[in-house]
Amino acid sequence: MFEAMKRIAAALLVLALAGPAAAQEADGDNDFRDGLDLFGEGARRMLEGFREEMGPLLDEMRPFFEEEMLPFLQELSGLIDDISAYELPERLPNGDIIIRRRPDAPDLPDVPGVEIDPDGGVDL
Repeated sequence: MFEAMKRIAAALLVLALAGPAAAQEADGDNDFRDGLDLFGEGARRMLEGFREEMGPLLDEMRPFFEEEMLPFLQELSGLIDDISAYELPERLPNGDIIIRRRPDAPDLPDVPGVEIDPDGGVDL
């Protein structure tokens, strides 16, 4: 899986770097256009191959994302007002994961069902 992703990333990098440089060298040249057509065809074939290789894996993972990850992310997005107002997640020794709010973050909007104590504690 990662090998195919590396190949695609490398091809896209080559496309991004080679295109502008070649355009400067051969502006209006038919050979250049033919080369771009071939290059585009090669990129298309590579992406098709990637889709064929990854398709079964993505189909297999679809239920996990739809049934588990999507509801989790929807619930999380309802609790996090602005992602930039939070620090990176931290794993505690007991395995809990906490996401702390940055000290300089603006005040929290009211969240139904969540009460914030004067000392900063939260009752769920």
